[in-house]
Amino acid sequence: MNVPVAHIGPYRLDPALVLAPMAGVTDKPFRLLCKRLGAGLAVSEMTTSDARLWDSKKSRWRMDHVGEPEPISVQIAGYDPIAMAEAARHNIEHGAQIIDINMGCPAKKVCKVDAGSALMKEPELVARICRAVVAAAAPTPVTLKIRTGWCRAVRNGPEIAQIAQDAGIAALAVHGRTREDQYQGHAEYDTIAAIKLRLAIPVFANGDIETPEKALRVLRQTGCDGLLIGRAAQGYPWIFREIEHYLRTGKPMAPPSQQEIATTMLDHLQALYAFYGEHTGLRVARKHLGWYAKTRVDGELFRRQVVLAESAAEQYDLTAAWLSTPLAMAA
Repeated sequence: MNVPVAHIGPYRLDPALVLAPMAGVTDKPFRLLCKRLGAGLAVSEMTTSDARLWDSKKSRWRMDHVGEPEPISVQIAGYDPIAMAEAARHNIEHGAQIIDINMGCPAKKVCKVDAGSALMKEPELVARICRAVVAAAAPTPVTLKIRTGWCRAVRNGPEIAQIAQDAGIAALAVHGRTREDQYQGHAEYDTIAAIKLRLAIPVFANGDIETPEKALRVLRQTGCDGLLIGRAAQGYPWIFREIEHYLRTGKPMAPPSQQEIATTMLDHLQALYAFYGEHTGLRVARKHLGWYAKTRVDGELFRRQVVLAESAAEQYDLTAAWLSTPLAMAA
């Protein structure tokens, strides 16, 4: 099978392998890392449509795209069409080249305010939000992330997808679970395939794509134009180039060497410290180190030790020492 290539507005995604937006994960350092390792697009963690929060330190970090390679995709979240339209304009002014609307997040704190995947319960509101954001963002393309439905009994993803296309959405990503499923069980792809058959715009499949072999199966089963990779990239950003290689050659790519892993991880730590400052960078790095640790058999012992580090220098030195020890990778 050929490596998928897709277009979102004027932007060509080659490969059409996308780092999925994840709150607290897809910050600028991680997006840059995944792009360097083969992602054709890396979507920002979701930013709020509440203008009162735009001047917070966290929002300023999320809106920092200086030096980020094109195209720059920013996800916005909210429930009010007017506020969402203004959020689109605001983020475009701060460098966004693609606006992504979040209607896929299943988190309670998002859904309890009728945002994220909760919006799928209200098709008319979905249409109003999509039309408002598309009009406000023009000519910047707008994409949408949804789930297969609000609950297992109501898989209305195809209906929402048609509404989105009719409203001018340029591309759609679909996670193969309902909001009710959260991240439990297994993603299903039949609904995604039905959505793809219905639409003319590019459709991206998402959910449980953990290996190159699984990526190929999902592309074949859904007929989608590309893939979103989320949790599988946590601790293993090399997955993008490994999927691309497998789709292009039909053969697995050799895993990264221990030296490359060490260099990548230590560079990632330095990027986090530089971006956030030592105090916050130290804390943000902990979760990434926890994910990296799962790739080695001695990872849990390292994780318990490194989480106690009280300075960036101590955290960095503990990580460097751990990486210099030759041990087998986890199964």
